[in-house]
Amino acid sequence: MVAPGFFPKDQLDAMPPADALLLHLSYALLLAAVLVARPFTLRLLIALAAASGLARALWIGDLASSAWLALLLLACLYLLGRNLYESRDVRFSAEEKGMLDSLVAGLSKTQARHLIDQGMWLNGKEGDVLTREGEPVEHLYYLAEGEARVMSSGTQVGTCRAGDLVGELTVLSGEVASATVVLTGPARFWCAPADDLRPYVEAHEDIRRAVEHGFATALKAKLRASNRTIAEAGGVTRPK
Repeated sequence: MVAPGFFPKDQLDAMPPADALLLHLSYALLLAAVLVARPFTLRLLIALAAASGLARALWIGDLASSAWLALLLLACLYLLGRNLYESRDVRFSAEEKGMLDSLVAGLSKTQARHLIDQGMWLNGKEGDVLTREGEPVEHLYYLAEGEARVMSSGTQVGTCRAGDLVGELTVLSGEVASATVVLTGPARFWCAPADDLRPYVEAHEDIRRAVEHGFATALKAKLRASNRTIAEAGGVTRPK
């Protein structure tokens, strides 16, 4: 017996156009589901793939496949409905909405709300030290307003601005800070204790993946900014 969807070329060519279209549409939707990061979008694409496969199974009279695909579709619809129900009352402030794109892109509203609630919003002033070079990073910071100097061996090597994360390189690993970060003026930021954040993200796989993706995106942005700064300064001077 040939597995559904795996046909010799001559049989595939003989398929009715609608049957072939539904078959390849379901495959394309499953492939798209594998590539997306957001759980809600992933389940939506799987639901659409199941619906397409169900239509094809009904078309060719495959009752066994129809039953399994119907169960898959119902399971996806249940999870999608539950997600929408749980998210109906979730609200974010303006500064939290800005934070979502930097740290928790790809999470549901409920998951994002839970993660943000692991920290708190604080106001800072000029001279406040967020991290110290060579010392463990005690908090993860998201800078919503204000700026901070990034110092290494007493020399400024960069600047953190609104929308940047601070401490993301080592907060989950427990390693020491690679630089000292000091506020240059009044600032508004979110911070979460490292000792609370590490076990929290380890216990929630979806949140851990989203946070690690946010960290990687933030690191790439900082490297691009650092490269621009070096280029504008005339490049790196190598010792003779």
